[in-house]
Formats: sequence, structure tokens, C-alpha cells
Amino acid sequence: MKTVLHIIQDKLGIHARPAGQIVKLASQYSSDIKFTTASKTVDARRIMALMGLGVHQGDQLKVTFEGTDEAAAAAAFSAYLKESL
Repeated sequence: MKTVLHIIQDKLGIHARPAGQIVKLASQYSSDIKFTTASKTVDARRIMALMGLGVHQGDQLKVTFEGTDEAAAAAAFSAYLKESL
């Protein structure tokens, strides 16, 4: 299992556009990908669940990867989060 921790920098947090991009990225990997905040854990392939996390600027996000391509998925998400959120 791989884990990526990220502090959200985007002023709007995770809203519709980044949630859609996260789902699109997650669908490229077979690993189980979960987004976790202080109070909730959701599947990265569920757009409404991602938006329902209520993630805002300054919140810490933990992303976990478990599966055959977890290393590649973790690297891709780490780059995406640094670049976009």
C-alpha cells in the first residue's frame, strides 16, 4: 500500500472540475484509490463522493493506493495534486 499526503492549496478546494479530473485519472489504474479527510474516506472513482468530502484550502488530504499498479498511481496522483490542488 502506498500513501500520499497533500495540503490543499486551491482556494476552492475539491469542486466539480478537479473532482472530474480525479475520477478520470483514477480510472486509468486498477488499484483501489481512496481519498481520506479528518472525517471521511471515499472512493476516488465516485465524483459525488469526492465533492461531498467538503475539502477546502488548507485541509490535509490522504490518498491511499492498493493494488498491482499502486506505485504508478501514487506517482501520477502526487504530481496531479502538487500541480492542480
